Amino acid sequence: MATAAPEMAIQFSEPAEMQVEHSAAIAIEAPTKRRGRAKLLHGLQRISSSPALAQLSRKRATSNPYGGRSAISAVSLVLGNSPRSYENSYQSQAQSAGYSTAPTSGPGTPGLDTPFFDGSGRFAARRKEFGNGSPGTSTPTSPLSRPMSRGALSPLATNEAILEIQEDYFSLPLTPSKPSPRANFDFWGELPHEVKVAVFAYLTPKELVRTSIVSKSFYRACFDGQLWTCFDASEFYKDIPAESLAKIIVAAGPFVKDLNLRGCVQVEHYKRAEVVVKACKNLINATLEGCRNFQRSTLHSLLRSNERLANLNLTGLTAVTNGTCKIIAQSCPSLEIFNVSWCTHMDARGIRAVVLGCPKLRDLRAGEVRGFNNIDLAQEIFEKNGLEKLVLSGCVDVTDEALQTMIVGTDPEIDILTDRPMVPARRLRHLDLSRCNRLTSAGVKSLAWNVPELEGLQLSGCTALTDTALMEVLESSPRITHLDLEELSELTNTVLSEHLAKAPCAPKLVHLSISYCENLGDTGMLPVVRACTSLESIDMDNTKISDLVLAEAASMVRSRSSRTTCSRSRPRVGLRMIVFDCQNVTWTGIREVLSRNSEVRKPNGSSNGATYPTQIISMKCFYGWQMTVDEHTKRVLRGDLPAAGRLERKWTEYMMANEEAGAAGAGARRRRRRAREAQMLHADEEEGGVGMGGIGRRRRARSNGCSVM
Repeated sequence: MATAAPEMAIQFSEPAEMQVEHSAAIAIEAPTKRRGRAKLLHGLQRISSSPALAQLSRKRATSNPYGGRSAISAVSLVLGNSPRSYENSYQSQAQSAGYSTAPTSGPGTPGLDTPFFDGSGRFAARRKEFGNGSPGTSTPTSPLSRPMSRGALSPLATNEAILEIQEDYFSLPLTPSKPSPRANFDFWGELPHEVKVAVFAYLTPKELVRTSIVSKSFYRACFDGQLWTCFDASEFYKDIPAESLAKIIVAAGPFVKDLNLRGCVQVEHYKRAEVVVKACKNLINATLEGCRNFQRSTLHSLLRSNERLANLNLTGLTAVTNGTCKIIAQSCPSLEIFNVSWCTHMDARGIRAVVLGCPKLRDLRAGEVRGFNNIDLAQEIFEKNGLEKLVLSGCVDVTDEALQTMIVGTDPEIDILTDRPMVPARRLRHLDLSRCNRLTSAGVKSLAWNVPELEGLQLSGCTALTDTALMEVLESSPRITHLDLEELSELTNTVLSEHLAKAPCAPKLVHLSISYCENLGDTGMLPVVRACTSLESIDMDNTKISDLVLAEAASMVRSRSSRTTCSRSRPRVGLRMIVFDCQNVTWTGIREVLSRNSEVRKPNGSSNGATYPTQIISMKCFYGWQMTVDEHTKRVLRGDLPAAGRLERKWTEYMMANEEAGAAGAGARRRRRRAREAQMLHADEEEGGVGMGGIGRRRRARSNGCSVM
């Protein structure tokens, strides 16, 4: 077998004085010169030990970049404490091909697998052939060698510096390191507490209580006070047990600023009320309306511990007295809104204490509170002049003198030119004097020219008022948007047609109520409907209006609202009318309104360019027609205009058929009977009259019938 010459040899010179490094690896003995018998025995020993040394040698390289059957590799030489040796192993090419595994020697056998000196001061690199493994499958495993780039030099530990070449370094596959997943990762537990609170903020109070039973972590997050800064129990108190409600109040007490316990029966017990008082000490808005069993001592403790109260609603509480009002005046100087309507155990003296002790008070609601004929209280209200809303509905003690004192004070200076009091204008924006029966036109007339910012005026139930009470008030109040004149039976059409329709507030008027004003009819309402183009609500039940007002209202809504070309658009209710118990309103007027609500305009009779309404009228009318009106309105609001039109046509045919049947059927008999009765009464008058010649004539026997019919 021919010996394959090495394809490449790496040579370098070694300095004469090289420092020898010692290593704890394989000890290599320096070569010694043997002769004769020793040389022969040493050669035989080397040949016999080659298979064992082959297993201790370094594995071959994984690739052969030089081509051919053999590969060049450098030997790592290390020094140890044992004697130095150059024993190596080699294998023939036949073994690589699978023919034989025994070592061979002879002319065709390669030379020693150890470095040798060539006489020029250079060392030749050892040649290594492929072993049994297939090329490209083995990797260097020696812990004494480290990967190096091709051609890199490594310091050797012996006098002979031999380079080790790692031929397969760049051919190794790159294996990216994968981060190990975290075991048992608690996503919810790792979230910051602020994020948890923000997540739970999307839940309703009832859902928060249900979620709190999931775990301890959820319980702590659900009852965090930051979620209950606005505690409105009026929406969910029926769905939450009393124990849960008490827990919520205790947990959220220091954070609660807006407390609404309207109708909340769970806190009526004195123990639960004490829990509320002890927990809530930073209230700004408090509503206790409907808590009838709230104890007086508990209420006083709550008022004393919340000095920042700005809105206090104690409507209907029996625990409220004049002493309670004194505590409010002393402990709540920042109070702005105060509601004590229907508190029967107090009177106007408590109101006076609050007015004096709360300089920021701007909204006072004291419906059905007695003692408002107190002139001292009226004078205090006049001097403060800070009220923007005053509700005295049902205060039967309010007199003309008390109202005039509130508006112009006591003995005001009179302007000789205009004959008006010279006082600062009032800041009132809403005034409710409904059901103050002792008021007359003289007292209401004092509002004229003194309340320029008035927006809402309620005078319903003041039956003594006449047209003179409203003439100058409407003329001097350009901002009125809500006007309630219900049950003012002394009003006439003149105040509507000549004053309200021509008043500066007419274009801004939104709500008008003239219910049970039996003297008002078409003469007064038609000009009002034409002038008040912003109307959204009209109450006209039990009046003398007719179908003309309904048609005019439909025309007004149609003219002020734009139309759309989108067939999928949904109209909205633009005007609400109440016209039941109006004798002059017939189904014809109702049909006119329904027809306008479902009207689809088609130019030139084609469907292209059709327009649809954007505002409609909602009505309350005669109960026999109300079901049809409601169904028609429902169809229009959902955009089904064809169905609404069919319903309106069918209803019209039904009403016309009823009228025709009444003309020839039972209605005709009823009319003939009434005509015969009228004829007989006329005949009796003529026969019984003097000079008629009817004396002594025999009358036909007839029955008067039912008195109801």
